Amino acid sequence: MADETQQNNKKASFSALAEHTNGLTKSSSLAAKRSGSKKLVIKNFKDRPKVSDNYTQDTWTKLQGAVEAIQNSTSIKYNLEELYQAVENLCSYKVSATLYKQLRQVCEEHVKGQIQQFRQDSLDDVLFLKKMNTCWQDHCRQMIMIRSIFLFLDRTYVLQNSMLPSIWDTGLELFRIHIISDKMVQSKTVDGILHLIERERIGETVDRSLLRSLLSMLSDLQVYKDSFEQQFLKETDRLYAAEGQRLMQEREVPEYLHHVSKRLEEEADRIITYLDQSTQKQLIFTVEKQLLGEHLVTILQKGLTSILDENRVPELTLLYQLFSRVKGGLLVLLNHWSEYIKAFGTTIVMTPEKDKDMVQDLLDFKDKMDIIAEVCFQKNEKFINSMKESFETFINRRPNKPAELIAKYVDSKLRAGNKEATDEELERILDKIMIIFRFIHGKDVFEAFYKKDLAKRLLVGKSASVDAEKSMLSKLKHECGAAFTSKLEGMFKDMELSKDIMIQFKQYMQNQSEPGNIELTVNILTMGYWPTYTPMEVHLPAEMVKLQEVFKLFYLGKHSGRKLQWQPTLGHAVLKTEFKEGKKELQVSLFQTLVLLMFNEGEEFSVEEIKTATGIEDSELRRTLQSLACGKARVLIKNPKGKDVEDEDKFLFNSDFKHKLFRIKINQIQMKETIEEQVSTTERVFQDRQYQIDAAIVRIMKMRKTLSHNLLVSELYNQLKFPVKPGDLKKRIESLIDRDYMERDKDSPNQYHYVA
Repeated sequence: MADETQQNNKKASFSALAEHTNGLTKSSSLAAKRSGSKKLVIKNFKDRPKVSDNYTQDTWTKLQGAVEAIQNSTSIKYNLEELYQAVENLCSYKVSATLYKQLRQVCEEHVKGQIQQFRQDSLDDVLFLKKMNTCWQDHCRQMIMIRSIFLFLDRTYVLQNSMLPSIWDTGLELFRIHIISDKMVQSKTVDGILHLIERERIGETVDRSLLRSLLSMLSDLQVYKDSFEQQFLKETDRLYAAEGQRLMQEREVPEYLHHVSKRLEEEADRIITYLDQSTQKQLIFTVEKQLLGEHLVTILQKGLTSILDENRVPELTLLYQLFSRVKGGLLVLLNHWSEYIKAFGTTIVMTPEKDKDMVQDLLDFKDKMDIIAEVCFQKNEKFINSMKESFETFINRRPNKPAELIAKYVDSKLRAGNKEATDEELERILDKIMIIFRFIHGKDVFEAFYKKDLAKRLLVGKSASVDAEKSMLSKLKHECGAAFTSKLEGMFKDMELSKDIMIQFKQYMQNQSEPGNIELTVNILTMGYWPTYTPMEVHLPAEMVKLQEVFKLFYLGKHSGRKLQWQPTLGHAVLKTEFKEGKKELQVSLFQTLVLLMFNEGEEFSVEEIKTATGIEDSELRRTLQSLACGKARVLIKNPKGKDVEDEDKFLFNSDFKHKLFRIKINQIQMKETIEEQVSTTERVFQDRQYQIDAAIVRIMKMRKTLSHNLLVSELYNQLKFPVKPGDLKKRIESLIDRDYMERDKDSPNQYHYVA
């Protein structure tokens, strides 16, 4: 029992209560010494405080007066803190629901009263919009103040009832229901806004802050999309559809593109300034569709050619940027650009009168298109590939000729006397040439002409730079493989070997008992590497013949089993001559040498006499005489005077010849590369092609043994590196059948068998 009492006493010491203080209780005893802590116990009022019956009504009257004062913009009798406390007290007395309803009712009555001011017909658009904006701004300001007074209600009762809108949302809802949902008011507001935007679009200055405020109102009231946006986009579509049609007729393409760009900037600015962000995508799409999408092909057909011809880089950049905004725009631009390149390139390649400038024109055109692809079309891979394909298409529309002219162009750049370019510039030109060369299908034609020109440069010592020659060779090797350049490399090897042989020959001549007064230099050319030269028999002076025999003896002594064939067409000499003015040296071809040496024996000779004495072929002789008597350095006098050499003409030595230089080079009159020479080079290429086709057919048939015609042709197209027609392949197959390399199947004529 004693223990129990003790326990009860302990409990009592914890729960002992002292005086009531505002619902809180203080512990009067600190008996709980054992734990060393105080315990605070909170208890409810025993009795709920009572308020007078008319307190609620009086307080509401006070609050209602304040709300109406705010709505009427008059002064409030009580301070805001007092009003806030009054709301808190009413909420504490469980009259929150009634208070909320009463507040809503007062606000609703006020908003309903506002509609009357908008029913006046006399108001014009701008005045109406200004009135609407003022009403909206006032309403927002009023609701903010009312909410600040009723904040306790908003944060307790409204927050606990999720179905109820907050005081601010209630204000929006009332404005939406009683003002903006009114058909006449909504129609007039939206029409007014649209009218203002239309005026701005035609260049007038409008009140943008008014537009921003009203569109923000529609957005806040959640009627922006349904009441305004759909109508706005419809009007935009109508406006730009008409504008696009009209301006495409009236304006040139560059001007039209700048206009479209300006319009897009204006609309983007409208979105930033006063339209809702949600409108951006559809608005920009509408402008792009009506001003660009509907006119893609028309824009390109009307203006692309002239823009490209004039190389208008800013407009082309703008064109690409605008077309990239429209679905399928870049594809249309790509196709038209490709067609332009083919058309323009074809005029360069297919105009024989412009053959002289063809390669330079192609290089300039390629440079121009490269800049456009890089700068204007942002290095778009599809555009770059399309350009390459277009170049390849048009450059091969005229077989062989471009390849021939490219070879001659390279020759003009690599020949000595080309003062145009430094080594770096020459290297850059060769790189550009290789890009054009890549597009050519008949690369063997290029090789044939390049080889012929290279031979001339090497034999006459006209090469501008050995480094440049070797650089070009390495580029060709990299592009076409070692087989393509093996003969060209062989030509360089021959020239180097010839130098070594000449050093040995000079030593050999020094040991001879009878050293001659002619210094002989010989280039030994391997027949397979060099172009084919037609052998020509001419009558050389006895001294020259003797020297030739000495060299032959020397060379064959070192290289038994080889055969030497002299090529007088490629020979040249330096002659020492004496004129009245004094001694000169003449740098001339072998044919010119033979003609001039005759004048050591006599003073005047006829064409026939010269022809008999020298043995030079007629057309070659006439060209030679022309160069000596009708060119810049006239060391012979033609009688009678004239440009052409006739049978009756006589020639005399011009002892009065004068020239400022000591060594004078007399160029052979070149028949712009004789047509025969050109034809023979081309024919040699075709002959080589036939051998290559034959070899490829035999190679394929040997491996496959039996093959149908179509499969054989398909295999040949894969293996051959030059363009060939099916008819030509058929001829080669027939030729091989005739020569018993293969035979037709007896039952199926389209089937072939290899004959071992």
